[in-house]
Amino acid sequence: MKEDKMSKLTYSVCCCFKRKFKFRESEAPAEIKSLFQDYSENGVMTVEHLQRFLQEVQGEEKVSLEEAESFMEAIIKDIKHLHMLHRKVLHLEGFFRYLFSDVVNYPLISINKEHQDMTAPLSHYFIYTSHNSYLTGNQISSDSSDEPIIKALEKGVRVIELDMWPNSTKDNVDIYHGRTLTAPVDLIKCLRSIRKHAFVASEYPVILTLEDHLTPDLQAKVAEMVTSTFGDVLFCSESDVLSEFPSPESLKRRIIISTKPPKEYLQTKSSKEKPQVEDDTEKVKKSSEEAVWGKEVPNIADQLKSNIEVQSDSEYYEEEDGHSLQNAAPQYKSLIAIQARKRKGSMKECLRVDPDSVTRISLGEEKFEKAVLSHGPDLIRFTQRNLLRIFPKAMRLDSSNYNPLIGWLHGAQMVALNMQGHGRYLWLMQGLFRANGGCGYVKKPDILQQIGPHKEVFDPNRVLPVRKTLKVKVYMGEGWHLDFHSTHFDKYSPPDFYVKVGIAGVAVDSKVKKTKIIEDNWIPNWDQEFEFPLTIPQLALLRIEVHEYDMSEKDDFGGQTCLPVWELRKGIRAIPLYDQKGEKYKSVKLLMRFDFV
Repeated sequence: MKEDKMSKLTYSVCCCFKRKFKFRESEAPAEIKSLFQDYSENGVMTVEHLQRFLQEVQGEEKVSLEEAESFMEAIIKDIKHLHMLHRKVLHLEGFFRYLFSDVVNYPLISINKEHQDMTAPLSHYFIYTSHNSYLTGNQISSDSSDEPIIKALEKGVRVIELDMWPNSTKDNVDIYHGRTLTAPVDLIKCLRSIRKHAFVASEYPVILTLEDHLTPDLQAKVAEMVTSTFGDVLFCSESDVLSEFPSPESLKRRIIISTKPPKEYLQTKSSKEKPQVEDDTEKVKKSSEEAVWGKEVPNIADQLKSNIEVQSDSEYYEEEDGHSLQNAAPQYKSLIAIQARKRKGSMKECLRVDPDSVTRISLGEEKFEKAVLSHGPDLIRFTQRNLLRIFPKAMRLDSSNYNPLIGWLHGAQMVALNMQGHGRYLWLMQGLFRANGGCGYVKKPDILQQIGPHKEVFDPNRVLPVRKTLKVKVYMGEGWHLDFHSTHFDKYSPPDFYVKVGIAGVAVDSKVKKTKIIEDNWIPNWDQEFEFPLTIPQLALLRIEVHEYDMSEKDDFGGQTCLPVWELRKGIRAIPLYDQKGEKYKSVKLLMRFDFV
């Protein structure tokens, strides 16, 4: 008798388990079915119907019948597995699959072709910039390698940083994070990988920012390696001083060197300054990243700071005299197309704009944040003509990041982030540079380049009138059952998904909203709409995250993306999602609708 009861109980549990994990095919939401009825006849959508749908719903008012026919062919090619598509028509299932295809129904103006004006000076663009590009992990004990450089270039990064140090025998050049336990990699290996992969993702210029810790003879060796490796691809300026930066268009498929001139750098090193990890890093200390939508990545400072090895630069320069400073590696100096300027005097003096020449300066994260408070307008005026690079503070030993928006809102072109880690700040970076076809250069909005009659410039903190309202509707999501194991989110039932939708931009525009939780469903259907009033839409990023609700523990991560608002296409769009490192999932995506009012 007990055995019979136990058998029935086991059977019941098994049936319940199977029932809950039984997968159902996705079905078009009611609104999509209604739209298909409106733009079809007798259950069939023709090219003419599709043209009208594209014009009236998708906001593509100028699409011609010929373009609609070409688009129909692309749709049918993408969803050719549907056997009903024997001619140029769509049935409901085909229409639904088309809407859910991020190949033909992507959310941005362009996914692989730049469309902005690329003929303005470099200072008019945000540039995809990495920090300590050669590190494989944390900033203290990870290996240096050309692999992270290759990965960065393949993702469209256009500014690569190399820290150059003499090798152990001081007869060659290594790349590693100085005064740490990071293992070195040969400079020549990095240069060859850069040459090979520089233009895989984009034809626009790659800028190498060099941290130079070399003697004149090694600088000469660097010049030889750079010249022989890059050849005609290397851009060299005809003048030591540029009156204006060239444009990305004029520098297509060119590699550019940017660093301080040797004389200035060596004079700095020969002084009795306090040793630094970077241009202006401070003493390593414990701190935490500003939390946005959750807790930051655990900081490993306590685990690693006892291993920091600090050594003075003086051993590399103690034998140099004034004569060698004056004649430091002229062939090396001639390769520096974008000269970086040493910060001298007050911040006001540092940000002085020279009407006859342009330059690049670097500010550490903390110094920049202080400058924002005390010299905000000066920062924007400076970046209208000159280049500003911002880099993470020294305590970010775990390769965490700071909020890049602070830099972009003040015109900084080279906001350098650690590409080795992950997190919401890196997602913002990835989101911004999805704009302009992912070419690594995004033109700054006009408001950052304008100057008033009284020299007034854009103020990110000033509350302006709402220019437009973004309406976002979250219909549904699918693909988790293909990209995740059936028990990834919950061992005993399907996941309970919800979506966070928000804006990252100027303070008054930044806000977050959340959908309801859909329980026990691999294909959740939220069907919820949100509105976001925007005062500066041209500096706003739409943030989307999917989480799986967990009552007893931290909610599980289910995907994310970040999209530039100014490039969103009106209408119903398929939104591909990415993992925490920014890698695109094969199948996970959302169906959403965008409109501007």
